Amino acid sequence: MNPVQFYKCLSDETRLRSLLLIEMEGELCVCELTEALDEIQPKISRHLAQLRKYALLLDRRQRQWVFYRINPALPEWAKFVLSSTAENNQVFLSENLKRLRAMGERPERAKACC
Repeated sequence: MNPVQFYKCLSDETRLRSLLLIEMEGELCVCELTEALDEIQPKISRHLAQLRKYALLLDRRQRQWVFYRINPALPEWAKFVLSSTAENNQVFLSENLKRLRAMGERPERAKACC
């Protein structure tokens, strides 16, 4: 991963908040991010596409939902930046988390099997 690309991805507030919320929640879908960030779906989708393009996020389809998670193949330094930023900036994300947790009818994730 190129550090310049990584930090450029973090330089946009919508992308940063999305990454940090995904880091905290494990995975989120577009509708959850739309609610948490109080943004329109096309804007969220455009930013998620850019994060996928630079391999910061991976996605998986579950019925009509597409869930996004942090790419586990990120270099350790990049994972540390994300986890440390999320952990040490609770106030920055407090309103987003409040909206996310108040969201009704969140999509249910598939249960792990075996």
